[in-house]
Amino acid sequence: MTERDEWWRRAVLYQVYPRSFADSNGDGVGDLPGLTGRLDYLAELGVDAIWLSPFYASPMVDFGYDITDHRTVDPVFGTLADFDALLAAAHARGLRVLVDFVPNHTSDQHPWFLDSRSSRDSPRRDWYVWADPAPHGGPPNNWLSTFPATGAAWTLDAATGQYYLHSYTAAQPDLNWHHLEVRVAMTSVLRFWLDRGVDGFRIDAVHRLIKDPALSDNPPSVAALRTALSPGAQLLRHIDQPGVHEVLRELHAVVAGYGPDRLLLGEVGVADPTRWAAYYGRGDELALPLNFAFWSQPWSAAGFRQAVATTERVLPPGAWPVYALGNHDLSRLASRYNHDGRGAARARLAAMLLLTLRGTALLYYGDEIGMTDVAVPPEQTVDPDGRDPVRTPMQWDSGPAAGFGPGQSWLPVPPAARTVNVVTEDHDPGSLLTLYRRLLSLRRDEPALSVGSYAPLPPSGDVLVYRREHQGRRILVALNFGDQPAALDVPDAAGGEILLSTDPHRAAGEQDEPVTLAATEGVLISATIEAGSAP
Repeated sequence: MTERDEWWRRAVLYQVYPRSFADSNGDGVGDLPGLTGRLDYLAELGVDAIWLSPFYASPMVDFGYDITDHRTVDPVFGTLADFDALLAAAHARGLRVLVDFVPNHTSDQHPWFLDSRSSRDSPRRDWYVWADPAPHGGPPNNWLSTFPATGAAWTLDAATGQYYLHSYTAAQPDLNWHHLEVRVAMTSVLRFWLDRGVDGFRIDAVHRLIKDPALSDNPPSVAALRTALSPGAQLLRHIDQPGVHEVLRELHAVVAGYGPDRLLLGEVGVADPTRWAAYYGRGDELALPLNFAFWSQPWSAAGFRQAVATTERVLPPGAWPVYALGNHDLSRLASRYNHDGRGAARARLAAMLLLTLRGTALLYYGDEIGMTDVAVPPEQTVDPDGRDPVRTPMQWDSGPAAGFGPGQSWLPVPPAARTVNVVTEDHDPGSLLTLYRRLLSLRRDEPALSVGSYAPLPPSGDVLVYRREHQGRRILVALNFGDQPAALDVPDAAGGEILLSTDPHRAAGEQDEPVTLAATEGVLISATIEAGSAP
């Protein structure tokens, strides 16, 4: 496999949150057999791979990100046999499968931690980060948990008189990746799933794996920061430490040993673009570090243009971008950009943006039908960081529980599911789902949209315009982020054929010039490159 033909360069990945995708047994919680039963939908949608959020044994304090056994499927999701059946069924449909690898922490109920906290003399004591109280009493330093409700990143274990570190809830103690036995144990987890045939991993919170071994206080200027996504966060002593790159090279070597087509996708939540790009290494760390700067943009042509420009500027030679606009931690795309009631139209434009940029695209389940944040009443709230509204059940049809399963779902289904659902949109040629299918089909059929070059055109108000080009085929992408019509005064557009518009009322084909974009409309215009034409 050469540098330029890895499968993920052309791919669109689809994140499934298993609890919320499809319930096969009526217990109200999505499961692996339920997902297996919906694979035809994903194949017909046109995605190339599925990323599964955690389905491992867990007390579910952080809904699967607090693991008690990395090699076992939690009974609520099924069995290892169910996973094997899912994997085989996905591969039979040409779908690859990535699973979540959660290396920063375990559950406080994991046998490793129960052993570690049993005594200061436990052989596994140093598998986790333990420290004496500060001289004045209280936590060893001023580090904070990511979750505001949790407060400090330290909890006192009264039995042994020391504090343990947790980047998230107190039920998620951090592993000590300075310890060789931890590295051996966790890389064996990778091998377990690779041996079962998975196609790669999404690595959770990779930027947190290595902490300052001296456990120094964070400087006062950044002491209030809980993540590495703010200016100055590079000064934090427990996030984005240089030693993380050695760990990533070790993980990459393990995965590469199973063949060059195994993918490492990683959650790299750091603000500084150069430090973010370092997680590619020299092609020996992550193949695809997730791009927080892109999905954090406000709704503006200038913002997205700059985010892409910065990404292209800092990419190491041969590296490949990855873009997403949704995941299990973010407000839904159609809600996030709905500040003035135009969220539905913006969701259509965002789909065209995401699926026409140079880079791997990642979709979050339900975004392709326009699912929005769902109000969850206090008595049903379960997530420790308030993310329940973005994790509600997939809306399959207009029936009870939106077709999610035969019983009541673990989180509420909104009234909007009566019209915002797969079955309704499947029969509507103007629906968001239809638009996604057409975009995915075009991306698959047009190499210019998947592996072609990317060239932004000069800014023009609220319109973002760029060229994708490959072997004599040029496609112009024009996206009007504004709420007023805008004339498209670009030479490529003259006489070109409109392949697709986000406006279902605009027919494809030749257009009179100049092309005028409606408010919040995007178009794809094709043209054959003539010899001697400008690049």
